Amino acid sequence: MDATDFDRITAGESTDPHRSLGPHREDGRLIVRAFRPEALSIVVRPDDPNLKPRVMARVHPGGIFQVAFEGVEGPFPYRLEVRSSRGTTIGRDAYAFPPSLVEGEFDPAGEGALRELPRRLGAHVGEVQGVLGTAFAVWAPAARRVSVVGDFNRWDGKRHAMRRTKHGVWEIFVPDVRAGATYKYEIKTASGLVLMKSDPVAFSAELRPSHASKVAERSFVFTDKDWLAARRLADPHVRPMSIYEVHLGSWRRKRAPGKGDGPGAWLSYRELADELVDYVVSLGFTHVELLPVMEHPFDGSWGYQVTGYFAATSRFGHPDDLRYFVDRCHARGLGVLLDWPPAHFPKDAFALGRFDGEPLYEHADPRRGEHREWRTFVFDYGKKEVRNFLIASALYWLDEFHVDGLRVDAVASMLYLDYGAKHPDEWEPNEFGGRENLDAVRFLRELSDAVHHDFPGAVLCAEESTTWPGVTRPTYVGGLGFDFKWNMGWMHDTLDYFALDPIFRAFHHTKITFGLMYAFSERFLLPLSHDEVVHLKRALLSKMPGDRWKQHANLRALYAMMWAHPGKKLVFMGGELGQWREWNHDRALDWELLGEEDHAGLSRLLRDLNGIYRKYEALWELDESPAGFTWIDANDAIQSVASFVRFPRQPDGSEEPCPKRIQKGIFVVFVGNFTPLPRYGYRVGVPRRCRYIEVLNTDARVYGGSGVGNLGSVDCEEVPSHGFEQSIVLTVPPLAGVFLVPELEEDPVEVGVEAEAGAEAEAG
Repeated sequence: MDATDFDRITAGESTDPHRSLGPHREDGRLIVRAFRPEALSIVVRPDDPNLKPRVMARVHPGGIFQVAFEGVEGPFPYRLEVRSSRGTTIGRDAYAFPPSLVEGEFDPAGEGALRELPRRLGAHVGEVQGVLGTAFAVWAPAARRVSVVGDFNRWDGKRHAMRRTKHGVWEIFVPDVRAGATYKYEIKTASGLVLMKSDPVAFSAELRPSHASKVAERSFVFTDKDWLAARRLADPHVRPMSIYEVHLGSWRRKRAPGKGDGPGAWLSYRELADELVDYVVSLGFTHVELLPVMEHPFDGSWGYQVTGYFAATSRFGHPDDLRYFVDRCHARGLGVLLDWPPAHFPKDAFALGRFDGEPLYEHADPRRGEHREWRTFVFDYGKKEVRNFLIASALYWLDEFHVDGLRVDAVASMLYLDYGAKHPDEWEPNEFGGRENLDAVRFLRELSDAVHHDFPGAVLCAEESTTWPGVTRPTYVGGLGFDFKWNMGWMHDTLDYFALDPIFRAFHHTKITFGLMYAFSERFLLPLSHDEVVHLKRALLSKMPGDRWKQHANLRALYAMMWAHPGKKLVFMGGELGQWREWNHDRALDWELLGEEDHAGLSRLLRDLNGIYRKYEALWELDESPAGFTWIDANDAIQSVASFVRFPRQPDGSEEPCPKRIQKGIFVVFVGNFTPLPRYGYRVGVPRRCRYIEVLNTDARVYGGSGVGNLGSVDCEEVPSHGFEQSIVLTVPPLAGVFLVPELEEDPVEVGVEAEAGAEAEAG
């Protein structure tokens, strides 16, 4: 053996310690060699009782020992008894085992890396030669040396130096390391600097403020086979989607012992699987969406500054506990979406930034590799390895946790090279002189193709706030391939409108009608998300003008307009309670509000809106088609009333080009009055000559309203109006929305307005 190999090992410079250490056939003998710089003496103790223990000789002053076994043909299992100034330890030698990765077997830039990356990289418990241990592998191509360190080797980087493959992946199998062990990678950079890094592909991590990675095993067995089979066959674009957005750490807290109403501890994934899931199902939502559950060090980032793209945050338990949560959701008929932030990552020294001493995951040019406003790094989407890393992360959550889709955060920041730039010197045009980030476009298209190929029925939602064309168009026609795009324009216009005193709304009527000019240009999702109830924007109820009654009525009317409008729905937790204060990630929702009748009424309204939404296909089946919508009157700005009809597909599956002449299918008529004055004798044209049932009225007393309405139904008159051959005359309640359907096809749902209408009829 070349003495320079020993020098490199003892100096922490070897890229292939397996070449020198462990068992080797040399000169017809089996040589066992070990590196233990702290050892005073070492004894090799073979597992085979026919082989006697042998004392190793020090052959290098830096701490390399060896011994020869005569007449032994091949390697054999053994333990090392190491005596040092700290005492004597007995354990197996990592270099007695073959590499966990065959040379060149895994290429992070390879076409097959998407599924293989989390199976090859990271920490995997398994058996080698009948010995249980953990195989570690990490991508660090610019490193001079990489060692895995942890409790199992006293965090000593000299103990378990890793072998480098030609693709820049370092690997080692460490015997006797089990699930739960903490570890990091000690990386010696090209400049000689030594870094301590968490594993980019760790499957678990310590709870902040500690940030070591943890070896994790999966033992949970899902029971949602039927759910996944049905999802594969479903088209999410023509299904109802009503989403309850949740931050797990502040939805509800345990009561702090002895501290009255103190913040208390977080609920675990398993506790949430009971309390949260039952609650969301009771409100009739189709999906729950979780703010990022990927590991992150700072609570105040809400999970959007990720340091562990494959690790479920330990705040709420083990990864298997999150699997249990998803499985329980599916058992209750509830889909699960996760927020997933591939746009940027934090600069914490232990994480991805300058991982091997060089820009690895981030772009080397700070104009493209740093987000100055957020003080974070931006991924280098031009690197195939980085695109594979991110897409593998997305597929991992869909595969290993059975989630039903991902909401991709901050897509706009990815698409534009000048996003957030304050000066021309802060960004560089693309190769064609434009501001579009072509590498990010390529990444998003690859992401969409991979998700839809591997997980049919799973959805990708884009938080994209600009007019980028084709966000939800298929990639094969030049789109980005998302299933849904957050309709930020609708959100801003609607909140601006409802924040106005009603006396001024007549002058801003287009804020609630203009959205239909572009409503079918993409497949939209209407969001009232967490971003709208923080940073001094005020809670939804607090945005509403007027006294307490009017504030509640305004919010009920807003929800009615939202549920009637084309597009899938999303409401952040607390919106159903009528929170007065802004959301605080360190504090539970104000659940005591449900003890007040108007707040309880708001919760009932959300439940009933979800009920009629799920019942009537007209409210979701043609969300992306103009054939599913027609205005009755978009121009009654003077009275601040908006009315329209939502249509389903025809019985033969077709989309009728002239909705006003449709005489088939169960359609829904919506009329909204956005002033505090009731509109009596208000005539609207309708598509069919029949009696109309008022299936929901947000002014019903059961919701906290004044009880103005139409006693549950209204007769049709042969009076042409609004382009229809017949019409109805309504009492439109103040600050309210009403939903009506043709009587002959009505199968009443049990909502509050029906019970109240019956009571009023009896009183009359």
